[in-house]
Amino acid sequence: MPRATTTSDAFNAIAEPRRRDLLAALAAGPEGSQHAVNDLVIRLRLPQPAVSKHLAVLRKVGLVTVTKHGQQRLYSLHAQELKMVHDWVKTYEHFWTDHLDVIKQVAEAKAQAQSRAAGQVNKPSNN
Repeated sequence: MPRATTTSDAFNAIAEPRRRDLLAALAAGPEGSQHAVNDLVIRLRLPQPAVSKHLAVLRKVGLVTVTKHGQQRLYSLHAQELKMVHDWVKTYEHFWTDHLDVIKQVAEAKAQAQSRAAGQVNKPSNN
């Protein structure tokens, strides 16, 4: 079965870790903030052509918007397009929360056992 193109939907676009890094960088500012390509290049320490290529993919699937300001292109996050990803992932949330609850219970039981053991070690003897 052929693989879907990176510009077919948000799921395929965010499969690339550098594009997820770009989204995180765009989300770092206040909502609606605009980021110049050169600022993203510096922040992510990637070559400018690579950043521009990844931004083009994100733009094609609607995850970012671009405006021109003179010679600069300014990019903004369009986070609403990530909602379908969020909704899909949310269906699996109970697996993580259940697992975390078990880890918490084990850690608390271990801490209580260590606390009891420390109390018995520090208890003065009646000799």
